[in-house]
Amino acid sequence: MELGISMFGDIHVNEKGIQEPTGDRLKQMIEEIRLMDELGLDFFGIGEHHRNEYAVSAPEIILAAASSLTKNIRLGSAVSVLSSADPVRLYQQYSSIDLLSDGRAELVVGRGSFTESFPLFGFDLRDYDILFEEKLDLLFQINQQKKLSWKGQFRKPLIDQEVFPRAFNEKLDLWIAVGGTPESVLRAGTYGIPVIFAIIGGSPAQFKPLFDYYHKVYTHFKHPEANRKTGVHMHAFFGKNAEATADKYYHHYAQQMNRIGRERGWSSYTREQYEAGRSKHGALIIGDANEAIDKILYLQETLGFDRFAAHMDVGGPSHKDLMESIEIFGTKIAPAVKAALHK
Repeated sequence: MELGISMFGDIHVNEKGIQEPTGDRLKQMIEEIRLMDELGLDFFGIGEHHRNEYAVSAPEIILAAASSLTKNIRLGSAVSVLSSADPVRLYQQYSSIDLLSDGRAELVVGRGSFTESFPLFGFDLRDYDILFEEKLDLLFQINQQKKLSWKGQFRKPLIDQEVFPRAFNEKLDLWIAVGGTPESVLRAGTYGIPVIFAIIGGSPAQFKPLFDYYHKVYTHFKHPEANRKTGVHMHAFFGKNAEATADKYYHHYAQQMNRIGRERGWSSYTREQYEAGRSKHGALIIGDANEAIDKILYLQETLGFDRFAAHMDVGGPSHKDLMESIEIFGTKIAPAVKAALHK
């Protein structure tokens, strides 16, 4: 099983309520990725947002910078908002990163949980679903063949068009991220694209029918077994002492949940919800290494995934605390999980 880290580039707010400079956060992330590579983690993913509290609006810039400073870690988006992107340009950007990194780039696409990119890039939110479907079809075809002819609703046709540069091994590793709708799972299984489930609330066990559905659809269309992969993306944070870590991180996590909640009409996020998420059957992995190892192994046994992504910077914890969390994940958690799975 692959174990790695994803981030959104949340910007830290200090004790005085002052948000750190965006440039500082970007530089810190490069240090964090370099540490992940040194520790032997399998992959890193960075998301795309167009909001004040996030430092990263263009994941490919961070990944290109990291490609020259790392040696082994795979570098990808988590996710690229395909509905408001140009699939041709997106392929070119990630194939370039793939060439820079000698084949270590991967592209994770999704519809996104925020909508700021739609008006920003001139798209109508009412076309949310059809934009994604059409652009996924184009991206998939670009990735599969050197020359293509294609016609859609939202852009002019491509006629015997070649897209350059090609990826290191011609094709990019492409994943689809889903939030939990059967329609999204059906789409991934139909195309035969690996799927990663964003499990950020409730009980992860509730996703088991969706995992089964993906495998059923994938098998129905007789896609190559080598490309059948599933993963989970879960909020996580680690420290030396479980309760002290949970206490300290709650401040950051609750702030973020409440900031988003005010926009979406949610009730205030409580400590009770936080602790329920930290329980064995919850969707948070926050605490010490032993708790994390037990929970990841339990979830893998329950869901049977091939990849675990610890999403580690929700709410903007400090760079120092993030470096410690990464160190614990890379030196204690990941090796123990892999050892247990290979017994």
